[in-house]
Amino acid sequence: MSLKSKGIDAERDLVHLFWGMGWACVRIAGSGSMKYPSADLLATNKLRKLAIECKTTKGNNKYILKEDIGQLKKFAEMFAAEPWIAVKFKGHDWYFISLEDLGESSKNFIVDVDIARNRGLLFEEMINK
Repeated sequence: MSLKSKGIDAERDLVHLFWGMGWACVRIAGSGSMKYPSADLLATNKLRKLAIECKTTKGNNKYILKEDIGQLKKFAEMFAAEPWIAVKFKGHDWYFISLEDLGESSKNFIVDVDIARNRGLLFEEMINK
């Protein structure tokens, strides 16, 4: 299975989780591959709108290009949505990380397992926030 297919499957997994909890959620096909800012998912429960960038990794950290975070911020602002990073480390549940809680290097933002555990929200916490 290609990395792209694994990413799509992970996004679809989150779509089903949101719908299963009474939220509306759609996957935005082509996110990250078009010239316009975008997110991977849009989710809402009438009270909140979330613009979500999904990431998965077999390792203990995930690097995200600063440009990608900038695009997510712009997209979320245009949609009046909250920008979030959803990350799934191998062997762990989904964690939702606010952009303010990401680590930073010169070219990338970084989320690692410790950041996710200490500052992130699990799916159930996210939808009940």
